[in-house]
Amino acid sequence: MSIQDNINEAKEQFESDEKMLASAFKLEKFYKKYKVLILGTVGAIILFFGGNAVMGLIEENRLSKANDAYMELLKNPKNTEALAQLQDKNPALFELFLYKDAMDNNNTEVLKTLSSSKNELVSDIAGYHLAIMKGTEADSKFYREVALLNNANLLMREGKISEANDVLSQIDEKSPLYNISKIMKHYVIKGK
Repeated sequence: MSIQDNINEAKEQFESDEKMLASAFKLEKFYKKYKVLILGTVGAIILFFGGNAVMGLIEENRLSKANDAYMELLKNPKNTEALAQLQDKNPALFELFLYKDAMDNNNTEVLKTLSSSKNELVSDIAGYHLAIMKGTEADSKFYREVALLNNANLLMREGKISEANDVLSQIDEKSPLYNISKIMKHYVIKGK
């Protein structure tokens, strides 16, 4: 019986080996059929992640050079080489530097140029400060309530009290500047 068991065991072993060999042939056939697609997909994945890593390093290098140029400009605002490098590497930071420099030097020409910038923040705050420097009505998305206080003050100086009150009424009660608007309204009433 032991020989019969050995024969059966050998048969089972051959059958499992046969199945494994058949699976290997199927896998080889599948690989040959889709070899280009498989290699292309693997290559595309490698290129994608490799490209992202390289682009990240390039962007990091660009920002590092822009920051170095900005730090140099803070030390020496007249450094034209650093100014050109900052403009090339990071135009948004370049405009913010120009804004800071214009505010430090009360340069209305630079503020006028910056007020037409494509950068919404820079154009808004430059336009606001330009209007304040010129003593005209200011309009600002970011400094809305402060601009309203300024505009009301200008109207009060012109004697347009009711218009000034209308402008001050536009300041929301939840605003931190609401109390200042109340004081200005009170000042107008007392000043009559």
